Amino acid sequence: MNSLRTCPVNSSRALQFATWALSASAPLQAQAKSKKTLSKPGVRNVVLVEGVRTPFLQAGTTYADLMAHDLARGALQGLLNRTAFPKEAVDYIVYGTVIQEVKTSNVAREAALGAGFSDKTPAHTVTMACISSNQAMTTAVGLVASGQCDAVVAGGVEFMSDVPIRHSRKMRKMMLSLNRARTLGARLSLLGSLRLSHLVPELPAVSEFSTAEMMGHSADRLAAAFGISRLDQDEFALRSHVLAKKAQDEGLLTDIVDFKVPGKDIVSKDNGIRPSTMEQMSKLKPAFIKPHGTVTAANSSYLTDGASAVLIMSEEKALAMGYKPKAYLSDSFSDFLFHGKLTKMRCVSFSPTYAIPKVLERSGLTLADIDAFEFHEAFAGQVLANLTAMESDWFAQNCMGRKAKVGAPPMEKFNLWGGSLSLGHPFAATGCRLVTMVAHRLKKEGGQYGLVAACAAGGQGHAMLVEACPQ
Repeated sequence: MNSLRTCPVNSSRALQFATWALSASAPLQAQAKSKKTLSKPGVRNVVLVEGVRTPFLQAGTTYADLMAHDLARGALQGLLNRTAFPKEAVDYIVYGTVIQEVKTSNVAREAALGAGFSDKTPAHTVTMACISSNQAMTTAVGLVASGQCDAVVAGGVEFMSDVPIRHSRKMRKMMLSLNRARTLGARLSLLGSLRLSHLVPELPAVSEFSTAEMMGHSADRLAAAFGISRLDQDEFALRSHVLAKKAQDEGLLTDIVDFKVPGKDIVSKDNGIRPSTMEQMSKLKPAFIKPHGTVTAANSSYLTDGASAVLIMSEEKALAMGYKPKAYLSDSFSDFLFHGKLTKMRCVSFSPTYAIPKVLERSGLTLADIDAFEFHEAFAGQVLANLTAMESDWFAQNCMGRKAKVGAPPMEKFNLWGGSLSLGHPFAATGCRLVTMVAHRLKKEGGQYGLVAACAAGGQGHAMLVEACPQ
């Protein structure tokens, strides 16, 4: 920890990131730099045909009476409606989720059947914290690239309005014993052992099992270690909300599909985008490390309900069926970071910092080749710490074993339509939102390459290159 505190990273760089002109009226138009393409002749190129999501809503609002599979079903139906893709032509479905509803533990299968897919189409569920749908997409890419499938649907869903709350372990043990008891006397004896403490429920917590630390705590310590101030974080969060509101007003969030809530109105837009003022944000108290922490509700992503889905195909099959793919999903790398000096911070980690250079090196690209960046914003402090580390030669040499820094993305290319801080973060649905958004940005801005990156609990992370398909 001490070595991190003395790490000569440039903390003013974080402020530069956070204070990048909120008044910027438009992103720089991407310039054609290279004719190099990651698509390859003679191999099965994997493409993103379409991506959709339900509106992302704050937990406890309009979706409150639903279940996770309802939202997942809505995303799958929305994907089918938008593409008119034949259900029977889908070879496989893989879906991510983090907080599982025990009644629908394989939510991929339940949602697929509910959406009308054939019961002959296999479906399985993956979980990898906040990169669960990233893993679902990576699985889909592998199935298509290997020739096992021509068309795979991947996605993710999270429903935080009704997370499972368990009885205490003592209560559960007694209930199971009651079920096994043969006689009335045995049952009465067990009931006689009931204590008030047995009735205290086990509430779910977004914490790391191996460290028992909440992600917000590690984000707070991460920000402190890298000199990311409360002002830096609030300004970055405000930037996210301002850009998201601008994108929403300009109709750029076209990945959203309407969702009809039974007995209520049709939901057609995210409800967590709320640009505030620095003065209002400064009044909030620390949410995790009190009273001196810098992570607050305003500069953290909020609990969100939502689902996403993407259609991934081989380029040959997509073109043969008359589809115009949005992007090549050319290379991905899941990086697992368990670096000794950072072990206690692995809840919200530097994994993007570690994963990004590996993806770029494997593809023969540099950071300068990337036209659009979409990073998951778990916490403003966590994002800024990663960007600061990426810009540090000291960190590259002493923590990553690299000769030089990879460099940080220029902010005029970074999360220009908002991010998880503003759009919302349904844990397992965010990955597909990132990939679809970067594909849409590449088309809108005329760029060629996009880079997606996300961190996840357990010191894990994911980075993926996305290349716009020729129109």
